[in-house]
Parts: sequence; C-alpha cells; structure tokens
Amino acid sequence: MTMPKDKIILLVGLMGSGKTSVGKRLARKLSLPFVDGDQEIEKAAGLSLVDVLKCFGEKEYRAGEARVMKRLLQGNPCVLASGGGSFVAEQTRRLAKENALTIWLKADINTLYHRTAGRTRRPFLLGDNATVKEKLREYISEEYPFYSEADIVVETRNERVENTVRRVLSAINGYYKNINSAESLINKQENR
Repeated sequence: MTMPKDKIILLVGLMGSGKTSVGKRLARKLSLPFVDGDQEIEKAAGLSLVDVLKCFGEKEYRAGEARVMKRLLQGNPCVLASGGGSFVAEQTRRLAKENALTIWLKADINTLYHRTAGRTRRPFLLGDNATVKEKLREYISEEYPFYSEADIVVETRNERVENTVRRVLSAINGYYKNINSAESLINKQENR
C-alpha cells in the first residue's frame, strides 16, 4: 500500500451508499480506527439523529453536523464515514481538502433505494416508498455536484462489501501511484 498513514480517509456519499459498512472493513484493512460521523453527532447531541432533527430542525442539525465534522477533520488519522449531507457544507469540503483523502461512494438510485427503504434511523428519508424514492432523486440532483469534488470516485453496487472494499483499496493505490509519478516527473524536470 502506497498510502501515507497520516491522512484521514473521508468516505462521502448519500445515505445508503455504503459509507459505514465499507468504512469499517476499510479501517481494518488499513489498521486505522473507524469513526462514524452520524454516531459522533448522536454522541454530541445526546439524542438519536431522528430526535435531533425533530427537536432542533434541519438548520440546527446541519450546524451541529458541521461542528462535529470540523472536529473530526482536524483529528487523528482514521477512516471517517461522513453523515449523508455533511460534504455539502463548504467548510467541511475545505477542511477535507486540507486534511483528508476523500472518496465518494457513488451509487445509483436503485441501489440507494434498496438499501434505505423502510429504515427508521434515517431522518431525511422517512416516508412511504414513493416518497423515499422521490427524496433520493432530489438528493442526487442537489448533492452529487458536491460529491464530485472528492479525490476518488468508486461506484458502489449490489455486491459483497468486501468486493467494494477491494475496489476502494485499488483506487487509493492508483491515486497515490499517480501522485508519486507526477512528483517524480517534476523532480526530474527540476534537476535538468
């Protein structure tokens, strides 16, 4: 593995893209701690995500999420699964560019729907099946442009998590090989 151990690996993507399941296994493979952004928000608030949203509303929820992400992105190296919409915040994207390698786990609407329909822990996707699918379409339209700023994009599919993790590891290796090749080329040109 050519990856430096001094970076946070930030997994971004919509709810259901696989950030937590991929993140836990990726952290084990890289011998890094795993941190779940949603769990950190719940710890900070002392409430479930659903209750935070009910009690404080979306604006305060997002402000709290931004504070938690700021703390985490200035912390120690780890694999960090971000909250669903946290990468939309400009401050979070800026801190991620400074302190993390960002990986967008990109999924199509059918994969997202299959993984999220009927789940009650996702406060932004509560409702009947038609409502959930429509909300996912809106999130794709609104948030994918922000996720496209990630350093690496890995498509997630209906496959075993271990297969996705292998593809993420391969993408990380490719990313750092390209950086090392570019630095080597620059050094050769400077030494002429």
